[in-house]
Amino acid sequence: MRSTPMLQAGRRWAGALLMAAALAAGTGLMAPAAHAAPPALPVGDAAPECIAPAKPGGGFDQSCKLAQAAFQQAGLTKTPMRITYLPGGVGAIAFDQIVTRRPAEPQTLVAFSSGSLLNLSNGRFGKRSIDDVRWVAAVGIDYGVVLVGRQAPWKTLPELLAALKADPGRISFAAGGTIGSQDWVKSALVAGAAGVDHKSMRFVAFEGGGEASAALKGGHVQVYMGDASEVFDKLAPGGPFRVLAVLAEQRLPGPLAGVPTAREQGVDIVWPAIRGFYVGPQVSDGAVVAWTASFDQLMATPAFQELRAQHGLFPLALTGPALRAFIDRQHRQYGELATRFGLRR
Repeated sequence: MRSTPMLQAGRRWAGALLMAAALAAGTGLMAPAAHAAPPALPVGDAAPECIAPAKPGGGFDQSCKLAQAAFQQAGLTKTPMRITYLPGGVGAIAFDQIVTRRPAEPQTLVAFSSGSLLNLSNGRFGKRSIDDVRWVAAVGIDYGVVLVGRQAPWKTLPELLAALKADPGRISFAAGGTIGSQDWVKSALVAGAAGVDHKSMRFVAFEGGGEASAALKGGHVQVYMGDASEVFDKLAPGGPFRVLAVLAEQRLPGPLAGVPTAREQGVDIVWPAIRGFYVGPQVSDGAVVAWTASFDQLMATPAFQELRAQHGLFPLALTGPALRAFIDRQHRQYGELATRFGLRR
C-alpha cells in the first residue's frame, strides 16, 4: 500500500487518540471511583433533554439514547430524558443555538463526537470555538467502519480498493457530513490507500449517519464510511448491509467480531472517535459539577457498561480537567490536519 501524506497524518492523529485513551485507562479515568450516591441532576422541574445534532439514526442519536437509557435505569430522572433532533451543518446549528439562544439551560445536554471537534478545528462552525461551551463527559469510544450494500460485488476491503483504483468515478462515498468532516477524512484515507487522490473521489454529503445509510440501502451510493455504533442495529442476518472492515487496532467484540480490521487486510488505517456531551456556556458551575458527578457514577457501574456496549461504544470515560485536556489536545491535532490538507475555512 502506498504511504501518502494524508495516510501518514491520519496515522499520527489516530495514534494520539488511542494513546490518550490508554493513558486514561492507566490513570483510572476509564472507571471512575464510586461514591455513596450521585447528586440530583440539575434539571429542576424541567424534563432533561439531549440534543442530537443530526437526523435520527446516526451516532449522535445513539449517544443520546445511551444517556436516556442510563439515567432512567439508574432512577436519576423523574421523567424520561427527551431526545431532540436538531440537524444542520453537521452539528453547527445545534452548537450555535446552545451558545446564542439557550446558553443557560442546565437540563439540556448536547451530544458531540470527534467529528464535532474536527469541524470546530477547521472552521466549519463559523466563529465558534471549543471555549464557547462547557464540556461535561466523554462516555465511550467508537471506531470507523467501511460499509457497503449486501449486494455489492466486493467482499473484502482490498477488492474495494482494486475497483476504486481501476475506476474511481464509478464508486461514490456517502458521509454523514460535508467535505472536511471525519467521514470525509475516512473516505479520503481509503481513497489514498487505493492510490486515488482525495480531490478526485466521488463524495456525497448527508446530514448525519441515518441519511447516509439510507442512501446506501437505496443504492444511491456505493460505500458509507460510518462508525461502529451506527451499524450495530443494522446488521441482522440477511440485512441490507455488509461491513468490509473496522478501522480499529484489533477486532471489535460483539456483532462485529467476525469483521476483520483494515490492518488485517493490509490497509493501515485506524480511526477512533470519542462520543460525549456538553452544555451551554452559562450553565452554572454547580450544574456542571452535578452532571459530571452523575456521569462519573453511571460510568463506574456494570449496568452502564452493558448499555454502552449495546449502543456500539467501547470503554472510555473522561470528565472534568482530564476531558478538557483531552479536547484541547485533539483540537490542536485536528487543526494541524486541517491546515495540512487545506480544510480550514
